[in-house]
Amino acid sequence: MNQHSRTHINLKLLLTSLVASVSIFSSVANAQQSKEIKFKKTVITTDFFSEGAGVGDLNNDGKIDIVAGAFWYEAPNWTKHEVYTPGKFDYNTGYSDSFLNYVMDVDQDGWLDYIRVDFPGEAAVWYQNPKNSAVHWKAYPLYSSVGNESPRFVDVNGDGRIDVLCNDSKGGKIIWLESPKIKGRTEWTPHVISDVKDRGTHQFTHGLGFGDMNKDGKKDVVIKSGWWESPKNPEQNNWTWHPADLGEDASQMYIMDLDKDGDMDVISSSAHAYGLWWHEQVIDAQGNISWKHHDIFNTFSQNHGLGLVDINKDGNPDLVTGKRFWAHMGHDPGEREPAVLYWFEYKPGKVPSWTPHLIDSDSGNGLQTNAVDINKDKLIDIVVANKKGIFLFEQIKNK
Repeated sequence: MNQHSRTHINLKLLLTSLVASVSIFSSVANAQQSKEIKFKKTVITTDFFSEGAGVGDLNNDGKIDIVAGAFWYEAPNWTKHEVYTPGKFDYNTGYSDSFLNYVMDVDQDGWLDYIRVDFPGEAAVWYQNPKNSAVHWKAYPLYSSVGNESPRFVDVNGDGRIDVLCNDSKGGKIIWLESPKIKGRTEWTPHVISDVKDRGTHQFTHGLGFGDMNKDGKKDVVIKSGWWESPKNPEQNNWTWHPADLGEDASQMYIMDLDKDGDMDVISSSAHAYGLWWHEQVIDAQGNISWKHHDIFNTFSQNHGLGLVDINKDGNPDLVTGKRFWAHMGHDPGEREPAVLYWFEYKPGKVPSWTPHLIDSDSGNGLQTNAVDINKDKLIDIVVANKKGIFLFEQIKNK
């Protein structure tokens, strides 16, 4: 074989190899692209009634419904039903009577009821499920002054029932409201965490967390300036206070050992400016504690609702948040930018990471994030409500 023929064969082999490499690369890229999590968007309504939403099977038909403000929306076609007489709200000029919503069986009769938190510092109520009767739901008082812009629906005393964690801005207290213990009862019992005024007690206080800060097996209460250590009995008044620097005004706050160094860190986000952060707890040789602040993402503003849930089922909880659309009627930084919704893929490690994934750019988020399996396909879906309306994002199964 002459030199020319060998050169021709080598070029042919090289070309074949390059084609194969490109093909393999393309296959890998396609495989990676096919694994990218995507969502199907459903616009439930574009009317403004609420800046929060609750989810649950309200008519006991086995399907998960949505409730927001004066209405509940029946799955799977999202038929609208009236809970109470709705008001008329203009998002350009003001707010609605519904900031956060939650669904639970308050009176323990087997039917899910509905909690509505009004404007910060105003009275909150709960509505008794009429068991498929076509009537307005009967309203009961929950508490006269539910303050903090991020009240939490959490089990404070570990009895398996959800309680409300908030402040009493009129009384100058940090409190938790215990849900009724006895079947058929309608009253909630307040317990005082702190009666120190001006320590997280303003009606417009931002940021509230609930988690085990000192790893003693009891869950503590966290605000941006520090945390209250839970006593053995959480019904005890005036928990021990620990000052801490946990950033700026926030929304929901979460407590985790993010960098796997054995102590607890805190995640928070900016309610009205730019910023999504994690706050690293640093303990020196003498046991002194300080906090180092790290950016996660700061491309959009008004992360007023922050959720923590394992979106991609890799065993690590991810973040879900977005812009609270028109929070202060155009007066906050970035309010005229797109109303985006994101999830952030968390990978733990000495230097933890969060990879941003855009879900939508014309919905945003409200004051809370519902990340649950709405359609019972074992994938996490997302429900948001704000001044733009109510939106459902169903996660699409990868084929």
